Amino acid sequence: LLEVTYEGTNQVKESKISILVHEYELFVMHDNECISDMFSRFTTIINSLKNLGKSYSNQELEAKDLSTLPLEQLLGSLMTHETTMKNHENVEVKKKKVITFKVSKEDSESDEDGD
Repeated sequence: LLEVTYEGTNQVKESKISILVHEYELFVMHDNECISDMFSRFTTIINSLKNLGKSYSNQELEAKDLSTLPLEQLLGSLMTHETTMKNHENVEVKKKKVITFKVSKEDSESDEDGD
């Protein structure tokens, strides 16, 4: 009774698994989302699938050849890349700053002579 109350019937469980697998397969990083937020979303999906009896190996979880790269190292690499990209953006913004001067024209006798 507790299992059905908290996890649902097998049909409900399969439906939840199907939805989570769909989210997993279409998983992408959102615009303006930091690596840690993206990783939290990913972990939530994977943990929910594990709780429902569906699990993936490390090689299935990551897009690269991960027989030698654990998930934690991938996270570290992505966070390093994110920091590097933010630093490059800051440098570009500083380079693009332009100083402008406001020009004011005063009426004087020399202006009237066409000077």
